[in-house]
Amino acid sequence: MGRVTQRRKVHRYVLDGSPQALEFPVRHREDTLAVEEPLEIRLGPLSFSVTMRTPGDDFDLVAGFLVSEGIIWTPEQLVSLRFCAGEDENGVQTFNVVEAQLRPDVDVPTLGRNVFTSSSCGICGTDSIDAVRKSSHYSPAADPVSVPAAILASLPGRLREAQAVFDVTGGVHAAGLFRIEDDGGVQLLCLREDVGRHNAVDKVVGWALRERMLPLSGLVLQVSGRASFELVQKAALAGIPVLAAVSAPSSLAVELAEASGVTLAGFSRGTSLNVYAGQHRITVPAPAEDPVELRG
Repeated sequence: MGRVTQRRKVHRYVLDGSPQALEFPVRHREDTLAVEEPLEIRLGPLSFSVTMRTPGDDFDLVAGFLVSEGIIWTPEQLVSLRFCAGEDENGVQTFNVVEAQLRPDVDVPTLGRNVFTSSSCGICGTDSIDAVRKSSHYSPAADPVSVPAAILASLPGRLREAQAVFDVTGGVHAAGLFRIEDDGGVQLLCLREDVGRHNAVDKVVGWALRERMLPLSGLVLQVSGRASFELVQKAALAGIPVLAAVSAPSSLAVELAEASGVTLAGFSRGTSLNVYAGQHRITVPAPAEDPVELRG
């Protein structure tokens, strides 16, 4: 998996009281970790932001980030993406700087984000809270899609089955874009993993932009972890009508979902889920009718 994972020596303490643990309480082994490195995003010569991410699918990450920032919303607005020179202490190219060239008519911010963005924070450093509530060029509220509750609840399991990096590290978030067919079939269109849950979503949205799929009408975004405000914002800006999370949403996430017309589900655990906004899109089978007693 290249720079996505890294092997490190660890000291494992076993405290279960077993005879083997009493004799050898400390064991030395190697563990596989998810890599976390900074990525500088430039808009032409302007250094716009630095985010901590798991290397891989960096062009998707930058494209999705620009969509999430409301800077672009069509692939034609993104002219090119390229890695810039960046070296570590040994003079090896790090691939930790990506420059995006935008179409001349795109309104490029004159200032970058104020502060460094960590892998756990998607909106930290925006100039003001007003800048967060961006107007989307797409309207999830108008999307007529409906999703059976049982299928929606099954998506975390399908997402987990496809998480190759999590299998070996246990340390990354995931976002998956699903299409629900009319016959009940489920198609995983794109899955991305990252130490930052907002990065995983940006990578999915960026993939979709580069594949000329925006807006993502009729599709479901399933994420690991919780549903925060920024994840709902990213879904709305990409035109995604349904967002489901394994854990809880925040109060502001629910408010934004209601305002933008996104169906928001949380605590999706296979056999149950909570729907916090947009319940009209969730369908359940009609109750079975009482059997008719036949008399001869």
